[in-house]
Amino acid sequence: MGESLAAELLPDRILLLSGDLAAGKTVLAQGIAAGLGIDPSEVQSPTYTLVREHTGPHGRLLHLDLYRLDTREAAALGLEELLSAPAVKVVEWAERLPFAAPGALALRLDRTPGGEGREIVETEHVLIADRRV
Repeated sequence: MGESLAAELLPDRILLLSGDLAAGKTVLAQGIAAGLGIDPSEVQSPTYTLVREHTGPHGRLLHLDLYRLDTREAAALGLEELLSAPAVKVVEWAERLPFAAPGALALRLDRTPGGEGREIVETEHVLIADRRV
């Protein structure tokens, strides 16, 4: 799914991902990387580094993970500038983003009951900084 989604995100769209731990957010980012010609094994969760950049023959990928931040800490990072960069941007734990990202595609990943599979739901409204946008 991520490989085909990459074409929809080119050249510089934002993908906002939310969902519980182990819901598949990073796996989806790896698929998007593959769609951009980037080796998926190079894409790992940037939980400790916050942002990882990858470049492939079909585009540039900025992969952000806001898991370790609260919205106040995220606001201090200047993410607006980063998210306006000419690249496909994938933001894990997007509910911690302190501002709206107009034009972004927002998806929620959930594990199905029993843990046998996953469900991906496109969301119209993402909860950002304790408000609906």
